[in-house]
Amino acid sequence: MGTRSVLIELPDTATVMAWHAHLSAHPLDAQIEVIAAARTLLFKAATRRGLDTALTALRALTPDDAAAGAHKRIDIDVVYNGEDLQAVAEHYGISTEALIDRHTSEDWLAAFGGFSPGFAYCTAAGSGWDTPRRASPRTKVPRGSVALAGPFSAVYPIDSPGGWQLLGSSPTPVWDLGADPPNRISPGDEIRYRAVSEEITLSPATASAPASQPARPAATVTAVGLQALFQDRGRTGHGDTGVPTSGVLDRASARQANRIVGNRGDATVIECLFGGFGLRAETDLTLAVTGAEAPVTVGGQPAPLRTPLVVPAGESVEIGAPTHGIRSYLAVRGGFVTSEVLGSTATDTLSRLGPEPISAGQQLKVPVTPDVGAVGGPEPATLPDSHLMSATLRVVPGPREDWCAPGEMETLTGQVWTVSQESNRIAMRLHAGADGRPLRRAEDTGELASEGMVSGAIQVPPEGQPVLFLVDHPVTGGYPVIATVIAEDLDLAAQLPPGAEVRFTIHAADLPGEPS
Repeated sequence: MGTRSVLIELPDTATVMAWHAHLSAHPLDAQIEVIAAARTLLFKAATRRGLDTALTALRALTPDDAAAGAHKRIDIDVVYNGEDLQAVAEHYGISTEALIDRHTSEDWLAAFGGFSPGFAYCTAAGSGWDTPRRASPRTKVPRGSVALAGPFSAVYPIDSPGGWQLLGSSPTPVWDLGADPPNRISPGDEIRYRAVSEEITLSPATASAPASQPARPAATVTAVGLQALFQDRGRTGHGDTGVPTSGVLDRASARQANRIVGNRGDATVIECLFGGFGLRAETDLTLAVTGAEAPVTVGGQPAPLRTPLVVPAGESVEIGAPTHGIRSYLAVRGGFVTSEVLGSTATDTLSRLGPEPISAGQQLKVPVTPDVGAVGGPEPATLPDSHLMSATLRVVPGPREDWCAPGEMETLTGQVWTVSQESNRIAMRLHAGADGRPLRRAEDTGELASEGMVSGAIQVPPEGQPVLFLVDHPVTGGYPVIATVIAEDLDLAAQLPPGAEVRFTIHAADLPGEPS
């Protein structure tokens, strides 16, 4: 799956769990994280060379039985008052009382995470569970809902859309950012549901933790435009609990902004969409703006991009509408200080983790004692010189190319695709141009079991219009991935506006695990 990840197919969920437990207990040198699913394990490496080395070890791996035995027993209280309780009982041809008895007497095992933070797919020790999903998913399933779908049972950790059948609700929190770790259920844990009668009310979930370092006021936000978010490198290593990586979309531009003002590469920046951002300095600042080609003013006077800018206290900074690209990155010397979740200040728009979107009137803070280096000089643009209404992205075929009709890779790479207005930080949605057509799925393939996803994965939903996952994508997905955009081209993808034309081309270099 791309050039830095590999999808490992295994015979059953039990084998997946054994591999996941082993690699979690004994990570390989290049390993970033491993994401378990029903019949696959996604292995993510830090670099392409690291994946090459890891593949040799993975092909010879024999899981350690001792690692698989590390788990705990968890009792989940349930008020069986769900909207779908009667319908599920009728599906199984039993009474609601018999369904409750069957659900509570079953030994459930947490197999893998995904869908949302803290969501654990639990399988039954017994057989015979196969609950159809709702024909029309709900737009909001309340946090604490206990539900069934296919062979799985789960508790919804947060309010979210969902198509599972609701049996009831639970007062047992399964996701709490104030706890360490925040996920109550981990793969391998034994779960027993216990019927209770009292009604319950859950307190609101904690959204973020306080900032981790002393800070002082630096500026006040005067305008935010379409969207302004705090971002850093993201949350790596929490995928198996359903937490996306998130972080900056255009990594090269964010690193450049930090480098220019003397920050570490992972310092927190502000990511602005389509400009329109403004601030008023409360103290003397040194900052830089990178990314999209957009007009910048300091105190009403034009200022250069990709250059350290000294802003005296009381002066304003404004970023206008871009003419090239769509996302700007604002770094201040010392980095912005804001609340953290799981060690990151990234705002995750899918899982709603991290700081709230920045608002007008908000006070921006910087460290009291910043960890900084020397201020840099002007730097060249990170974006290509050509206009970004047309771009070519390199892809690696697979891993589910065979779930599409024969020849559909040629369709993907042989026609022009248009970026939809519905695109966001979660995914770039593409539509076939006037001379093209949607992709076709193979016949009689059935439904693909959910499996781990990476940024750059191109999913093919039933209607055939490709969906290119970006950094806030869900950890797992159930649509086949025909190809994956290589990591080196995702910065370019982050800057493509709605209406831009995209072509895909096969990455010509050797793939991981192949001889050079």
